[in-house]
Amino acid sequence: MARPLSPKLSPDLIANAALDLVDLRGEFTIPELAKKLNVSPSSLYNHVAGKDDIIELMRGAAVAAITLPGPGLDWVAAVRDIAVKYRNSYARHPRLIPLLTAYAVRDETTIRMYNVLAELFTGAGFSPRRVLEAITVLDSYVLGSALDVAAPQNVWDPGELAADALRDALADSLGRPERADDAFSFGLDLIVNGLAAHAPTA
Repeated sequence: MARPLSPKLSPDLIANAALDLVDLRGEFTIPELAKKLNVSPSSLYNHVAGKDDIIELMRGAAVAAITLPGPGLDWVAAVRDIAVKYRNSYARHPRLIPLLTAYAVRDETTIRMYNVLAELFTGAGFSPRRVLEAITVLDSYVLGSALDVAAPQNVWDPGELAADALRDALADSLGRPERADDAFSFGLDLIVNGLAAHAPTA
C-alpha cells in the first residue's frame, strides 16, 4: 500500500503555517508547527535552523505583501505610501509583532524595504544618524498603529475616572469603526510633515 504523501516543505509553506498558529494564539512551537504541516520536527530542521529562522520567514511573509513604490514619487509621498502598506500588512497579523521585537531583522524582503527607506531619507539630505532615527520613528509608529487596529472597539473604559475633556473625547470617538484608521492618518501626517520640515533639502 502506498504511503500517504506529505506536502513538500518550502519556506512559504512553513511561514504560512506558523502565521496561522501565531494569529490564533500569539505563539508557536516547533512540534506544533510540524504537526500542523504533517511532518516530523526533524523535517523542519532540514529547512530552518531554529525558531528564529521561522520568525524571520513570517516577517518576510508579512512584508512581502507591501508593494514598494516605483520611481517618480517624491520622497515624502513614497515614505507615506510605504508606511500605509506596512501598517495594513501587520494589522492582519498583530500577534506577530511582539515576537518580532525579540529578534534582529535578517529577512531579505524586509531589508529591501529598509534599503528603500534609507535611500529615500538619504536623498532628502538626512545624515546617516538621522536616517536611522527616521526609520526607527516610522517603525515604532507603524507597528503600534497595527496593534491599535486589533484593539477592542472600546479600547478605553475609565468610568468615573475620566475628567470632562477625556469623557468628551471618548464619547465622540469610541465605537466608530474608522477610529483607528483616522488616528493613524492623523499621526502619519504629523510624522511625515515633521520629517519634511527637518529635511536639509526641503
